[in-house]
Amino acid sequence: MPMIWVNGSLADPAEAAVSVLDHGLTVGDGVFETLKAVDGRAFAVTRHLDRLARSAAGLGLPEPDQDLVRRACDEVLRAQPMPLGRLRITYTGGLSPLGSDRGDAPPTLVVALGPASPRPATTAAVTVEWTRNEHSAVAGLKTTSYAENVVALAHAHRRGASEALFANTAGMLCEGTGSNVFVVLGGRLLTPPLTSGCLAGVTRALVAEWLGAEEADLPLSVLQEADEILLTSTLRDVQAVHRVDGRDLPGAPGPVAAKAMAVFAERSADDVDP
Repeated sequence: MPMIWVNGSLADPAEAAVSVLDHGLTVGDGVFETLKAVDGRAFAVTRHLDRLARSAAGLGLPEPDQDLVRRACDEVLRAQPMPLGRLRITYTGGLSPLGSDRGDAPPTLVVALGPASPRPATTAAVTVEWTRNEHSAVAGLKTTSYAENVVALAHAHRRGASEALFANTAGMLCEGTGSNVFVVLGGRLLTPPLTSGCLAGVTRALVAEWLGAEEADLPLSVLQEADEILLTSTLRDVQAVHRVDGRDLPGAPGPVAAKAMAVFAERSADDVDP
């Protein structure tokens, strides 16, 4: 049975609990990180915890105790080793009054682990009519307010795709519900800049460093012109897109995607905390 770490101790799922008045539940006042765990070891812990701290600061939450979070992750991973897992860290505003005001209680910290499945080399994606607001107060923060992503991802699933892709309010390519997007144009590997409103993905950053990708403002229409399209995320690693909306990309993964997948697999295996 999986064990869940809640505010200082491990508990089984039937007993692990937070208050129904937790601000993360009532108004989505929280941040989170998802880490890939392979054979009981979490990948890129330092980068994920640094982003957790940035997201918390962006919401005005107290700075997380990174040593405590690391200890919680280690305890959960030891309690239930598995070949491939999804390690989830959730950090919220804690017990608070109903409404947007926070209370005086300390933040809530939860760490949980669940099984994950290897992703196929290619997938289908669709674009959606809804937009990311690059001017939002929470743009670029990994918050627990994910209802927009739930709606968009369900839309994608109904159309036989595993991801939904957003433009921002300026009509520029931004990101997926849980992934960053790269395109190949004329042999160049390009990805939207953080100013587009996209999340600063950990896998995105590593792919950019290891493959020499460039940031560029890209119209959403680039998805109908690109030679290759790639998605990156914690559990996708690097995944090629073989269809976007009604456009097929035969031969996916193409040469750039294949190289990115191979480089990422090799370098991530060599260094668990790059």
